[in-house]
Amino acid sequence: MNMKTITIRYFAAIREALGTASETMATDAPTLAALRDELIARGGPHAAALARGKAMRIALEHVMTDESAALSDGVEVAFFPPVTGG
Repeated sequence: MNMKTITIRYFAAIREALGTASETMATDAPTLAALRDELIARGGPHAAALARGKAMRIALEHVMTDESAALSDGVEVAFFPPVTGG
C-alpha cells in the first residue's frame, strides 16, 4: 500500500450536499477514479453527490484533469459539478 494524505475540496452543489467545503484524508487510492470510488463507498451523501453517472469535473493541483490522473502525497483534489450559464 502507498498511503498518502490529500486535501479534497468540494464546490457548489457537492459542497451543499456534503455539508463541508473541504477535508483532509489518508488514502491508498492510486488515481482520481479510485479516490472517487472510495468516497462513494462511504455511502450516504457522498454516494449520492459523487455517484457514477453524474457529470463531474475534477481538478488536481488546480488543473482540470480526467480520472486517470495519479494521486501523490500532499496533493489537492477538487470536485465540481458541471457549470451552466446563460
